[in-house]
Amino acid sequence: MSAKLFSLEALSSSFKVLSKPKSTSILQHRASKAHATHFKFQKYNSLAYQLGELMSNTTLFFQFEGTLLKSSSLFPYFMLVAFEASGFLRALTLFLLYPFVCLIGGELGLNIMVFICFFGIRKEKMRIGNSVLPKFFLEDVGSEGFDVVMKCGKKVGVSDLPRVMVEGFLKDYVGVDVVVARELKVVGGYCVGLMEEMNTKSLEASQILGDEKPSNSQTIGICCHNKFLHQQLLSQNCKNVFLVSEAEKRNWKSLPREKYPKPLIFHDGRLAFRPTPIATLAMFMWLPLGFCIYFIRFIVGMFLPHCLCNPILAFTGTITTASVQPSSLSNTSANGEDQGKPRGRLYVCNHRTLLDPLYVQVATDKSLTTVTYSLSKINEIIAPMKTIRLTRDRERDRKQMDKLLSQGDLVVCPEGTTCREPFLLRFSPLFAELTDDIVPVAIDVQADMFYGTTASGFKFLDPIFHFLNPNPVYTIRILEKLQASDTCKFGGKSRFEVANLVQNEIGKALGFKCTSLTRKDKYMILAGNDGSMKESR
Repeated sequence: MSAKLFSLEALSSSFKVLSKPKSTSILQHRASKAHATHFKFQKYNSLAYQLGELMSNTTLFFQFEGTLLKSSSLFPYFMLVAFEASGFLRALTLFLLYPFVCLIGGELGLNIMVFICFFGIRKEKMRIGNSVLPKFFLEDVGSEGFDVVMKCGKKVGVSDLPRVMVEGFLKDYVGVDVVVARELKVVGGYCVGLMEEMNTKSLEASQILGDEKPSNSQTIGICCHNKFLHQQLLSQNCKNVFLVSEAEKRNWKSLPREKYPKPLIFHDGRLAFRPTPIATLAMFMWLPLGFCIYFIRFIVGMFLPHCLCNPILAFTGTITTASVQPSSLSNTSANGEDQGKPRGRLYVCNHRTLLDPLYVQVATDKSLTTVTYSLSKINEIIAPMKTIRLTRDRERDRKQMDKLLSQGDLVVCPEGTTCREPFLLRFSPLFAELTDDIVPVAIDVQADMFYGTTASGFKFLDPIFHFLNPNPVYTIRILEKLQASDTCKFGGKSRFEVANLVQNEIGKALGFKCTSLTRKDKYMILAGNDGSMKESR
């Protein structure tokens, strides 16, 4: 069976030419039979017409790394796996051995990286392909390659990477029907760091697509010529195989966020940067100094008053910006509440890290109390403010928060969990029933090296990772207090209306999009559970 090899640029142009006048230019392509090749020419408009007719019902076989990703290096993705698997030690091992891997190259080099990253990992914890890698894949996707792939009908993604790394992304974000990749070998529930051999007999379209196998004229393939190609798969199933060169990929543009197949709302992992070899080297060079600066920041924040710790923290690189509306700090009584029973003010903020209530306390320069669902016991003990753990029993939590408000000002994060991206999760309406004296607080956090949040890791490490950043940025905007007419008791609004109003006000202040997603949605996507087991960590 013959296969024709074309430039991917020509394929992309072929899809666009349908709406343009016919061109008389020609396209050079290579026709391949088995391992022999020869050159001939084909009219550009003839090729465009052929692809245009088949575009709506074409089955595409494409190599993931060569067709979609701009970068030719797989090191960043394996570094992400290594860091999430065992932290700095496994990541350092991979980094030190990477020059040896480059020297060997080829399939053996790939197998070495797989062994380093996956050896000894429990099978049920290998969710990195769903929770961590999609963000970095999307940031590396080339817009030109993505447009071509998404214009085809049925899609079969082929990858040299282990299935656990790519399947979640290809199915959730690219919409592929079948993923052809190797499984990791597992013994006793633990990965041994080896990949299963690919069964070549199962690579025929009849085996991959079952009864939906298209005729050969309806299949095309796309790959990069200097990758570990599944040449047998492409030659067995595709009449036309389009090549994309490294030179062409260097001119690709990154896929803009507005073109993402679906919004990237949730992702996990500690690394906030793309860990290229140079960036990884910078991280390891920073760590000795970073840990020293972390201890300085920790001691200063724990034992010094706000008026002294703020300039010292700024000197160490911590950037904090706070803006306060005058009405939010006034000492007037709550709207319509009994003047004989003074109560505290309720500060309602979105949730970016576990440090949010502490930064609100610093911004208001008041002694505040906060309530939380999932603060670790270690952080609860060392927290420099009063912290009360909630139970997720609505009536018990309501009584507890009502009691705390009778004693002073209170900070709550009604999202119930953190969100890193510019989105707000659904606000639990419980806070709206407690008082009419409600002040929305908009919070944003920027991390340049490490994320101070996690869904699947140890939460007591969250503040450590946040303060390990060279320049962690916290922005706090204390907004205007809710008008009396917008509250439950005085204004007659429902608790849901008040919660949605506060969410919208914070969203407008930050430029974030409001969603109806919940804490459970986040943990089901990132950790495969409802999040309750993470509370004690």
